[in-house]
Amino acid sequence: MSCNQKRGKTLKLPENLYYESAMSSLKTGKSDSSFFYFEKAKEQYLLNYDSLNVARCLINMGINLYDVGDFFGAQETSLEAVKYLNPKDLNESKLLGYLYNTIGNATDELKHYDQAITYYQQAIKFSIDSNATLIYKNNLAVCLRNAKRYAESTTLLNSILSKVANGTTEYAKFLNNLAKTRWMADSSYNPVPLYQKALNIRLKEKDLWGQNSSYASLAKYYDHRKPDSSIYYLHKQYEIASVINSADDQLNALRGLIQSNSSNSQRYLSTYLALNDSIQQARAAAKNQFALIRYEVEKNKADNLRLEKENAEKQNRLIRQRVITGASIFLLVLVAGGGTLWYKRRKQRLELEAQNRVKETQLHLSKKIHDVVANGIYRVMSEIEHGDEVDRDGVLDKLENMYHQSRDISHDVEQQTITETPYNEQLASLLKSFAADHRRVLIAGNDAEQWDDISKRIKDEVKHVLQELMVNMKKHSQAEQVVVRFEITDRQLNIFYKDNGVGIPEEKSNGKGLANTVSRIESLGGKITFVNEPGKGLNITTVIPL
Repeated sequence: MSCNQKRGKTLKLPENLYYESAMSSLKTGKSDSSFFYFEKAKEQYLLNYDSLNVARCLINMGINLYDVGDFFGAQETSLEAVKYLNPKDLNESKLLGYLYNTIGNATDELKHYDQAITYYQQAIKFSIDSNATLIYKNNLAVCLRNAKRYAESTTLLNSILSKVANGTTEYAKFLNNLAKTRWMADSSYNPVPLYQKALNIRLKEKDLWGQNSSYASLAKYYDHRKPDSSIYYLHKQYEIASVINSADDQLNALRGLIQSNSSNSQRYLSTYLALNDSIQQARAAAKNQFALIRYEVEKNKADNLRLEKENAEKQNRLIRQRVITGASIFLLVLVAGGGTLWYKRRKQRLELEAQNRVKETQLHLSKKIHDVVANGIYRVMSEIEHGDEVDRDGVLDKLENMYHQSRDISHDVEQQTITETPYNEQLASLLKSFAADHRRVLIAGNDAEQWDDISKRIKDEVKHVLQELMVNMKKHSQAEQVVVRFEITDRQLNIFYKDNGVGIPEEKSNGKGLANTVSRIESLGGKITFVNEPGKGLNITTVIPL
């Protein structure tokens, strides 16, 4: 019997229709549908112990998450795929290269350059395809440039160019990156000849994405050298970005046109704000949709496991029912009693915590009113009582300032009882409160993430300064349009204010409010500049080191 040989039947794994649907949706650009079917396909492959295809599903899901801007999700999902691949298997090395490149891209977008460099090196290590290897090396070179390791980036790009045929779109991409790296390493270097060479190749090959990159590079180089040339290339970039439907590149082009202070800046600003809002809403919706898909799949899986367990338990209960009926009733009563007791205690604890929160809020409000409103009113009363003459405008300014402070106290208390409002929304609410039927207030660059690394002191002072400027604008400027723009460059917070009012009257130019504004900025080590054109408007530039 031990020597008897019988040929067993070869088991064929069933086809995974979910994977086919996922690939079909991916080709037609339906990212949410493809993500859903990849998740379903992954679960089916797990049941069949097909680890290789599980990894394929996770890699594609990670790319989907990266494409909608969920970089943390892309990292997490791609890293999950690593445990299903065998690095010693050459057939799986190619997939390891793909997923490490995706992780590197997501990490680079999050500006964790040192980590991203490590992931790109891993992608190159496992790559078995020469074309893919060149792409991974190019990504590594760009990341090295972002990390300001220009010499390493230049050496790597020269090595890549030596392996690519001149006149191809790949050669143009690597050449453009090399010129940009050399220029960033040495501001006196002129990258235009290489930029133009790359652009000519891309025009000849009708490489629209490449043309978009070339126009962006040329616009950036001419930004402070030849503004007219920069504006020309920004227009070209915006046109190409619109054709290839690249929303991020359209925003970058519009941002550059707005900052150029051209005659059409206002129109570009309106387009920028509308497009930016649309993109943010679409990406938020996509992220929520993907999270919901993962939740539903995990929930269904948990429900199925629970049903299987319940069925098994039912079978066992039929056998042991007569023996354990009494014990089951006893346990049921015990659990019910314990649950009731736990519920009552929990309810009492929650009520006590709610009462304590109310008391804390009341104490906080009382202290705020005493410190801000009461003390402020007392100071005004003292000035009126002891002053030789009553400065009516000055008193009104102080009272109006206290009005805004008391309103802020109300807002702060309301926010503390509900949730902490993001700082960019606080600024937007403050500035928009000065808008009226005859006055528009426009805000640019007030993105949530740029305030994350700024200290609370700077944010508090900025808020006070903007409030003072807007109060003065409302009282004196007669402006019909106000623009406030924020940007962070070279570890500096720049705030640009502009209105089309009458400017600062001579008698108000040395007022206490503006003096306080200057004092606040100087206390932060910053500088504020007023450009007053009576009858034409007011320009204010504030620079604060971070």
